[in-house]
Amino acid sequence: QDAFVAFHVDKLLVSKYLKSLQIGELALDQPSIEPTKNKMLVKDFRELRASIEKMGLLKPNKLFFFLHLAHILLLDTAAWLILFYFGTSLVPFVVSLVVLTISQVQASWLQHDLGHLSVFRKTKWNHLLHKFVMCHLIGASAKWWTLLHSRHHAKPNCFQKDPDIDMHPFLFTLGKKFSVELGIKKKKYMPYNHQHKYFFITLPPLLFPTYFHCHTFYIAYTKRYWVDLAWMLTFYIRFFFTYGSLLEIKSLLAYYFIFRMLESSWFVWVSQMNHIPMDIYYDKNLDWVSTQLQATCNVEQSLFNDWFTGHLNFQIEHHLFPTMPRHNYWKVAPLVKSLCAKHGIEYQCKPLLTAFADIVHSLKNSGELWLDAYLHK
Repeated sequence: QDAFVAFHVDKLLVSKYLKSLQIGELALDQPSIEPTKNKMLVKDFRELRASIEKMGLLKPNKLFFFLHLAHILLLDTAAWLILFYFGTSLVPFVVSLVVLTISQVQASWLQHDLGHLSVFRKTKWNHLLHKFVMCHLIGASAKWWTLLHSRHHAKPNCFQKDPDIDMHPFLFTLGKKFSVELGIKKKKYMPYNHQHKYFFITLPPLLFPTYFHCHTFYIAYTKRYWVDLAWMLTFYIRFFFTYGSLLEIKSLLAYYFIFRMLESSWFVWVSQMNHIPMDIYYDKNLDWVSTQLQATCNVEQSLFNDWFTGHLNFQIEHHLFPTMPRHNYWKVAPLVKSLCAKHGIEYQCKPLLTAFADIVHSLKNSGELWLDAYLHK
């Protein structure tokens, strides 16, 4: 299946573990594809993937990722050195916060690459460096991230299957159809008609310092990810030892909470610009390509956009080929666009600021739809 091919780098290794689960072969007279799936699109996509593999676009450029890691480590060190050499007054305090935030967000983009096994050809090296970046540099569980993010990629924007939209309906109402359904049922967990306003002070600044902060420890503990927990503790020991030697306890806690808020805001705006404005509903059991395309859109390419978003401005290509090294997205994008044009599928690509604005617009529209349905007699 396309999902299996998309997620696994070493298919021979994985197939070895699947042999014990095989119950037989599909009979020759049975259809190999369900009616809900676009047979011609699936055929063309598999041909495209085969061409991409022959072109070597799934092979990583190690220099690219080495330089990316180097600039993360330099920024991480610089954040502490600024306070060490210039003191802890307001200006160096703020500059240090900004530098550390940049380092943390760029580290989150790198751990994303490692979690998708796109930095090394050997899976074990991806896993090892993933723990270093995610657990030691960021302070979160690598296995926790993999558990949630793999489900997101398998069924993006599918309610009760994609954990990234679990905020519906308790915090926000997402998607046009869901908003109408929620209004008809007279359900109201929040004042959804104002959700485009309270979004600014809830999800972006608070996702990391509140929910993610607790959830990563909760999952790591309950699922007994002891290695991850040990790695995570090294982050907190390093942080509170190095910065605690320069800052008083109140300033230290403020420093930590503020950089987590800044990091969270950056991450949320970038990660949600590709999904919240798109179709959100129950799983329709579509083929792999259609499932990904209806839930994702792109943002225009530029050197800044590539760096700022960790190449998630190529969200369509990333979702179709999750193990592809991000430095190759721009090469495959024209091929994917041609595939979409051939099959009459919309390939959305927009400016960065428009993508941010669309998050707010979609929340406002969903809230209005909910209110209309809720008030309808």
